Amino acid sequence: MSGPDAAGPRAEYTVVGCGAIGGTLAFHLAEAGHTVHVVDTDTAHVAALRERGLTLRGPDGERTVPVAATTPDALDHTPRRVLLCVKAQATAVAADWLAPRLAPDGWVVSLQNGLNEGLIAERVGAHRTVGAFVNLFADVVAPGVVQDGGAGALVVGELDGSPSERVGALVADLAAWGPARATGNVSGYLWSKLAFGTMLTATALVDAPMARVIDVHRPLMYALAAEVEAVAAAEGHTLEPFDAYDPAAYLPGAPRELRESATDTLVAWLAGQAKDRSGIWRDIAVRHRPVEVHHHYRPVQEAAARHGVPVPLLGRLLTMLAEVESGERPMAPDNLTDLYDPATPRK
Repeated sequence: MSGPDAAGPRAEYTVVGCGAIGGTLAFHLAEAGHTVHVVDTDTAHVAALRERGLTLRGPDGERTVPVAATTPDALDHTPRRVLLCVKAQATAVAADWLAPRLAPDGWVVSLQNGLNEGLIAERVGAHRTVGAFVNLFADVVAPGVVQDGGAGALVVGELDGSPSERVGALVADLAAWGPARATGNVSGYLWSKLAFGTMLTATALVDAPMARVIDVHRPLMYALAAEVEAVAAAEGHTLEPFDAYDPAAYLPGAPRELRESATDTLVAWLAGQAKDRSGIWRDIAVRHRPVEVHHHYRPVQEAAARHGVPVPLLGRLLTMLAEVESGERPMAPDNLTDLYDPATPRK
């Protein structure tokens, strides 16, 4: 339920990073009547938010809500409930900035892609760090305007898996957006998304819809996801399904019939999303800015090395992505053939 009549007491939130995730959640919290402060380094974005408010554009048209917006250097309040929604590569800088400004009883929720909770905990304290998994299909399409690309999953939990009042309150407030829920296994969701994320990363090597690329190049996608899931298993994580992604189907040695059926479901779900290309593709092809994927998979590669788990496809994928980013390699269908070379066992 959204809007001013949504249940629950009104709260005050500081959303650091008003991009696709931060903008979407800030909009729904503000529309539900919560006080929302947005902090973003993009001065044009902040100026538009101050002048016109935050606009969410969806299939049913546009809606706009007022929000307080500022750049980090002009912060005029003491953050207590912080939704950290910056790119992974900006996590350390943002957490260092937050640490001396956070209220004594304040806390930070990592609503980001990747494994950022440990880095945040080092800066602000583990007891003031909350984990989260979010899978939203959205984009900032203009200063002050977020395009809603379809519903996804959102779960929140304490790092130690214990239940808490703050997680319960946050989940209740985020119900203004959609089916947010609490979990005792945030890491299981984050690692599942990293496995699924290898598929999305591979689709950014070509200029084509995600669903089509995954459907056509199934053996490659299976092998990529299996590498990350093998590392997760070595780390002792229990992977969690989310949206249309079933991690059990991509574990090394999973039955072929299970993989094929799960991928049919995944492809159909992706094909039904309004956003047909990944944010990785958009960062390269439209925004011409560095992608955050390399930061996502660095800890995966480090864990793989610790456990002696081979991840050759992941390494080649990241190398090729860097080449596409730099312009050394064009976005082209041959990239996927080059990635999945004949020496890689096909299952």
